[in-house]
Amino acid sequence: MKWLNLYKAILTLAMFFLAINSYAADELPQALEVIGKVGQSINSRNLEAICKTQRIPASDLYQWNNHLVVYGLLSNVSELKKQVAARYQGCEIKLYEKPFYNFTRSERCGKNGLAKQWDNIILTANLVANPKMQQEYLNYHKTQFQKWPQVSQGFCNASFQQLLVFKNGRQLMLIISIPHGESLDKLNPLTTKNNPKVDEWNNIMAKYQEGISGTKKGETWVFFKLVNKI
Repeated sequence: MKWLNLYKAILTLAMFFLAINSYAADELPQALEVIGKVGQSINSRNLEAICKTQRIPASDLYQWNNHLVVYGLLSNVSELKKQVAARYQGCEIKLYEKPFYNFTRSERCGKNGLAKQWDNIILTANLVANPKMQQEYLNYHKTQFQKWPQVSQGFCNASFQQLLVFKNGRQLMLIISIPHGESLDKLNPLTTKNNPKVDEWNNIMAKYQEGISGTKKGETWVFFKLVNKI
């Protein structure tokens, strides 16, 4: 009887941890952005120190001009935002919590080409100020898998592991995850190779997007540079 009770206890514990691991696998990363004034020098070390204090796992720290972004599984976001605001007084703090678009390779391409390690490429742009056009943009992405399947097929062809698009106000945050050690310059052309529908999609999307404050004339999407892995 004791062995039976012990077996049941172990089985219950195993099921508990299985449930935890399943939930963790379904979790999506988030992004937190610190925006200083245009032309202002902004120190990434303060944000790195905060993340280490908060024990944020598997996070990457990125920078573009006066913008800093930490990307990963952000725990205790309210406390994180509080500490970041205290360290970066006078800066704007933005949280990108839930993506409105989520391409995941395992769901859209099958198990072939799944990479154990990823490199994350982060870009940002603005939606145009027209609310009607903003909604059209969101609607396109909401139905993309059904009406434009060639786009996700292009992502499969390019070995993209995940592609998330977040929105905060007018600002978009795009994260493209590729196999570790690969180059986006090498992989991205594969999305359109023998796939003209992707070019058509990109041309349509371009009319809804514009550069954020501080970009050059005619510049839309800007790339964040990896500062450090936390």
